[in-house]
Amino acid sequence: MEALLCEKLGDPTVPVTENSPVVVTRAHLLPGLHSPTAVRVRIKATSLNYANYLQILGKYQEKPPLPFIPGSDYSGVVDAVGHSVSKFKVGDPVCSFASLGTFAQFIVVDQADLIGVPDGCDLVQAGALPVAFGTSHLALVHRANLTSGQVLLVLGAAGGVGLAAVQIGKVCGAIVIAVARGAEKVKYLKELGVHHVVDLANENVIPSIKEFLKARKLKGVDVLYDPVGGKLTKESLKLLNWGAQILIIGFASGEVPLIPANIALVKNWTVHGLYWGSYKLHRPGVLEDSIGELLSWVVKGLIKIHISHTYSLSEANLAFAAIKDRKAIGKVMIVLDDFKTVRSKL
Repeated sequence: MEALLCEKLGDPTVPVTENSPVVVTRAHLLPGLHSPTAVRVRIKATSLNYANYLQILGKYQEKPPLPFIPGSDYSGVVDAVGHSVSKFKVGDPVCSFASLGTFAQFIVVDQADLIGVPDGCDLVQAGALPVAFGTSHLALVHRANLTSGQVLLVLGAAGGVGLAAVQIGKVCGAIVIAVARGAEKVKYLKELGVHHVVDLANENVIPSIKEFLKARKLKGVDVLYDPVGGKLTKESLKLLNWGAQILIIGFASGEVPLIPANIALVKNWTVHGLYWGSYKLHRPGVLEDSIGELLSWVVKGLIKIHISHTYSLSEANLAFAAIKDRKAIGKVMIVLDDFKTVRSKL
């Protein structure tokens, strides 16, 4: 089968040559069914997340032994099933998340790790959903218990998890403030009906948000959703209400922020660390329920999964470059089989 193999650590945005850490191989063994409840999925689409990029660089918290096939969330169609599989049959559309192995034509997982894709949900969009929307759903709904009328501030709002957080915030009835960089991203966020959008490229973030809050007669921010880190986090803390909640999602800026414990104490802040992948080990039922609800929201039209870049396996370096250079609005996907490669206009 065809697969993208990481043979050494390095920058996956360089062209796939002898200097690239990744190589496309067409001689990788087709995985067999390793247990009675195993399911082999023919992958249709797999999502790129910033964590995938960091993992190939060797800078992610989980460092698999070389060589490995990267990848995380994916969708596809059931290709084969073990004799004790009861949940799925050949031909069923499914989606899921794996710690590795999705940048390939096939993957084998246990039936317990798969979620059926409902009628009316596009399969490529389903492959873009688990990590980005799952992260934001667990953070905002399960951890922060976001409620109608609360003020939600989303940093990095045009990225995969940020765009998901914006939409989930709107579903929950929150007043959503989005921070992004660039006119194209700001325009798209405004089209989603975000209450206030701040362009990092042109505006001073804190004064702009303060003016909005004052105009709406709001005291401050109730929930801070932060996949960025760095200086922006530090500045955003100035906007938080007493009793606010801080959701630490990641550090796309490359800088881990310091949250002063003395101020957190005085203002009764709650700081949540959210490592979505660990729910698969510690709270798998919560994870499955979360993705199930999100898929139902897609079918109902409550959320929209925006895919701005789509590539083939052989164009993986371009896909990783879109992630690295912050060109994406929403998700970057690798699609297999008969899916047409689509060039982004960004």
